[in-house]
Amino acid sequence: MSDTRIDNFAKTLVNYSVRAKSRETIAISGPSTAEDLITAVHEELLRKGAYPIIQMTPPGTTESFFRLGKPHHFNSISRYQSTFPRLVDGFVRILAENNTRELSSISPTRQAALSKASKPMRETMLKKKWVLTLYPTAAYAQDAEMSLNDFEDFVFGATFSDEKDPVKAWKALAAYQQKLIRKLAGADQIRIVGPDTDLSMSVKGRTFINSAGTHNMPSGEIFTGPIESSAEGHIRYDFPVCVQGREVEGIRLVFRKGRVVEATADKNQAFLLAMLDQDPGARRLGELGIGTNRKIQRFTKNILFDEKIGGTVHLALGQSYAETGGKNKSALHWDMIKDLRKGGCLYVDGSVFQKDGKFKG
Repeated sequence: MSDTRIDNFAKTLVNYSVRAKSRETIAISGPSTAEDLITAVHEELLRKGAYPIIQMTPPGTTESFFRLGKPHHFNSISRYQSTFPRLVDGFVRILAENNTRELSSISPTRQAALSKASKPMRETMLKKKWVLTLYPTAAYAQDAEMSLNDFEDFVFGATFSDEKDPVKAWKALAAYQQKLIRKLAGADQIRIVGPDTDLSMSVKGRTFINSAGTHNMPSGEIFTGPIESSAEGHIRYDFPVCVQGREVEGIRLVFRKGRVVEATADKNQAFLLAMLDQDPGARRLGELGIGTNRKIQRFTKNILFDEKIGGTVHLALGQSYAETGGKNKSALHWDMIKDLRKGGCLYVDGSVFQKDGKFKG
């Protein structure tokens, strides 16, 4: 794909997201379907004087790993996998699937086991500079019910790559989000109300994080870790959760003392329950996020974009982010989205903070 927006994208990832420096080692990983962006990132890293390490994989290798792997492949990781994250300074991970349903027939038990085994490796990576992003493919476009050209425009718009100065745009969004965080200073009770939803939780003493493109690209959210024992009530999510080749639709969760005590879904309920039963922390909340990216207004079946939709909130079951003060531990981190744009309300200590997807004040 010959597109100046790809060069803008690469410059943002290298210079803003991972802030690459001369002589740093930065790993670039992604499928060969993202070759154009991988190449552009590689070249930009060289301009910065960094050492780029490319890990490019052919399509289909993840499916064959789960299909052909032996038990030890899912219960442990190789020495190389556990050592490599300690030897690099940063990571640029690019998603570019050519079949988003590739893992739909894979046992969720294998997927849950691998997630648990690789958790220490992920924790090491999270302590380094990192960014996760997506390159537009026909498969993603089909999921979003868009043409490939329209989806390309959507991705480059959501990442601000279609602007003259993408970094300036990201810094402006960061400043806006910081104003929202200041309004939340000292907050205790959060209540989410909407169709078939009335869920409360405490964020007392927790820190809200300003996410503006330095880890997820695109971004556009503020998030924190709720008090682990505080969630009370019920919530029905408006969009399906699309993960590991499956769509879980019509998710409804009931919380008591911070723990999911009832979990149902209209589609793929067995997979939902398998994920929630993989460890004790999987049934508790690890994150509350508030989406702010107004360039993302439609559901695409991709959580990297959908959780940033301006006017929505998302709650993640499982692992907390330590920087928020969250303490929940789990191999799972599973985001689920509640749309507040039509009849929803977000209350902070009894006062309206957001109504119908629009912030007050």
